[in-house]
Amino acid sequence: MTETTKTPSVLFVCSKNGGKSQLAAGLMNQLANGTVTVHSAGTKPAESLNPQSVDSLAELGIDITGEHPKPISDEVMDAADVVIVLGNEAKVEPREGQRLEFWDTDEPSERGIEGMERMSLVRDDIKARVRKLYAELTGN
Repeated sequence: MTETTKTPSVLFVCSKNGGKSQLAAGLMNQLANGTVTVHSAGTKPAESLNPQSVDSLAELGIDITGEHPKPISDEVMDAADVVIVLGNEAKVEPREGQRLEFWDTDEPSERGIEGMERMSLVRDDIKARVRKLYAELTGN
């Protein structure tokens, strides 16, 4: 008898779903290569993705140009084993038995760093956290 293991599912949430949660989802999708189900959503979705987020992922060979900001839904919340809230603007209540983490990500703009330099630092901070989460979820 073979034991089937459930594919872990993670939901990345930020307020607008145009920047940080999209960065995290893109990074996890590349790293996991199908071994983790990945969703992203926003509590107050923006009209479009943050172009600097798109560009910062493109630097790593990750294309998220087909993505768009999405509202958080009960269906996506219920499907997630782990919910990661990025930044401090989004407010999310976990479901029973669900792991909820708050990632207080680096904010270089507080140090006067803007533009693509800022976005690269944000991306790299999130990338390190995604790697750690991936290792926890998969044992890799």
